[in-house]
Amino acid sequence: MHNVLPAVFASQGATTSSEIWCRDVTLERGRHYLVSAHSGTGKSSLCSYLYGYRNDYSGNIAFSGTDISTLNILQWSELRCRHLAYLPQEMRLFPELTAIENVELKNNLTKFRSPDEIKQMFEQLGIPEKIDQPVARLSIGQQQRVAIIRALCQPFDFILLDEPVSHLDETNNNLAAKLIADEAMRQGAGIIATSVGNNVMITIDKEYKL
Repeated sequence: MHNVLPAVFASQGATTSSEIWCRDVTLERGRHYLVSAHSGTGKSSLCSYLYGYRNDYSGNIAFSGTDISTLNILQWSELRCRHLAYLPQEMRLFPELTAIENVELKNNLTKFRSPDEIKQMFEQLGIPEKIDQPVARLSIGQQQRVAIIRALCQPFDFILLDEPVSHLDETNNNLAAKLIADEAMRQGAGIIATSVGNNVMITIDKEYKL
């Protein structure tokens, strides 16, 4: 990232002491990063920029030297399917579908996980009995664990985690963090997590203050 700044901050004439905005930042595969910030400083915006959902920023973002503003729809589809996983803060689950149906929507595209592997992740996160229940009937914490499983149903070079454990207690936080960290290590991938505090429970190589 080079000199990136959300348009809303620029239009407000805001100056920033951020370690991300208006800086040169390089994020490397295989390393774990925490982006910590107060609410309203752009954590979710940063994830949306990196994932290509939004482009309302100045500056430049590049993946392996390629400016992401030059990518077409097919290139973004390949990137999101094979190289860049994302757990959005709002989870974006389909409430009328069951937990397993939400996960299979992703896995049917990537063909990455076997049914047994998916079942094992439900067991690891303590929700095997919820697998066939509609998401609308699950607690917010249970929904967050379903969203984590779905995010891990693909190969990736980086995984973006926007406040990944905001609805989990310490025990389930640790279980989720271990599952994510183990999978990232297995794939040699990087982790980019955002949080309002250092409560992600993943070993961090570098922290940026947003």
